[in-house]
Amino acid sequence: MSTLKFDFTVDKAAKTVYITREFDAGLDLVWDAFTKAELLDQWVAPAPFKAKTKYMNFEVGGKRFYAMVSPEGQEGWILQQYKSISPKTNFKLYNVFADKDENPAPTGSDWDYTFSEKDGITTVHITIYNESLDRMEKMIEMGFKEGYAASVENLEKLLTSMK
Repeated sequence: MSTLKFDFTVDKAAKTVYITREFDAGLDLVWDAFTKAELLDQWVAPAPFKAKTKYMNFEVGGKRFYAMVSPEGQEGWILQQYKSISPKTNFKLYNVFADKDENPAPTGSDWDYTFSEKDGITTVHITIYNESLDRMEKMIEMGFKEGYAASVENLEKLLTSMK
C-alpha cells in the first residue's frame, strides 16, 4: 500500500474540490505527465476507458480537446483552455464538457495545478472551482473521486516505467 499522500476534499459551499497527491518521481517527470498529450493519454482515463487527444497546444490561450472513450467506443469530449502557465510550478485551465464539434456545455470548472518537489517526492495540489453547484454534484455522483483515484494509479505506473 502506498504511503504517498492522497487527499480529496469537497467543499460544497465553495463549489470547490481540493486534491493533494504525492508522487514518487521528480518534478520534471510529473510536470511532463500533466502537460504532454502523449503522456496524458496514457493515464488520465480510468480503466477501462481510454483518453484520446484530438489536439493540444500547451500555452496560455491554447487548448486541449480530448475524449474519454468507453470500451464500446462511446466518446465523451472535454475542452480545456490554458489560462496561465508558470513552468514546473503552476498552470491553470478552464475545463468544460463539449460535443464532438467543440460546442461547450453551459458551465465548466477552473482547475489550478501547483507542483513542488522535496527529496524526490513531487506534490501536486489541484483546486477545482465549479461554476455551478449542480455541475459539481453531478461530477461527484458520476464517480469523479473514484475515477480520479484510478487515473492517478495509472499515472504512478507510468511514472515508474519512465524513471
